[in-house]
Amino acid sequence: MARGTSLSGRHALVTGASRGIGRATAELFAAEGADVAIAARSAENLAEVAEAIRATGATCTVIVADVTDPEAATRIVDEALAGMGGLDVLVNNAGGNNFQAPLATMRYSGWEKALELNLNSIVRLLQAALPSMVASGNGSVINVASVAGALSSPYMAHYGASKAALISITRSVAVELATQGVRVNALVPGWIETDLTGFARTDENIEDALISRVPMKRWGTSEEIASAALFLASDASSFMTGQSLVVDGGLLANP
Repeated sequence: MARGTSLSGRHALVTGASRGIGRATAELFAAEGADVAIAARSAENLAEVAEAIRATGATCTVIVADVTDPEAATRIVDEALAGMGGLDVLVNNAGGNNFQAPLATMRYSGWEKALELNLNSIVRLLQAALPSMVASGNGSVINVASVAGALSSPYMAHYGASKAALISITRSVAVELATQGVRVNALVPGWIETDLTGFARTDENIEDALISRVPMKRWGTSEEIASAALFLASDASSFMTGQSLVVDGGLLANP
């Protein structure tokens, strides 16, 4: 029997949901019937997303938090559970990179900040959320990684390393939970048109260099990544765990 992508009756928490991929994912999940909790640092941006979601008749719990705060993970999960009454889907989308530097001269504090945002915060969220997800008996964790974790990332070794580690953790935790009703997969975007890639899209030379390696010769969109997240969150991917779903316009397939 075919399995669809409806999330009716599910409770989903999306971090980094105030813009870009996180916002698109939260809005799509709500459109597919899920109760949604959205977490990010910007109260103003979250309010805008919540308004758009609630306008469709869906419910939305707003959680203002910085995932790099070591105390935030427990509060985020507690508020999501209080607002929705359960937790079936966790999208670890919060992350990013705000600098480039060769490793030889990179300040170690920059390395630590990148790992804190892109890896350590997700570990804390997993530890806070997994007990409730196991209890739900039908959970799906989606860790948003990057092709930077599968390619060389010159001048962004900090970012690439954090995303490579996230892909590895995804596999390990997936095996740990495989018989406990929780699936864990990584979603691996390529070059997507978001604020994170704004530096490249405003420089014609950088943009041409990046997009020339993408067989489809264009940027991806947040909505395209959200559609892949919906597949991973839903029963359409019910026999899929420990995998990395790459959505990159063919970039990793290109020699």
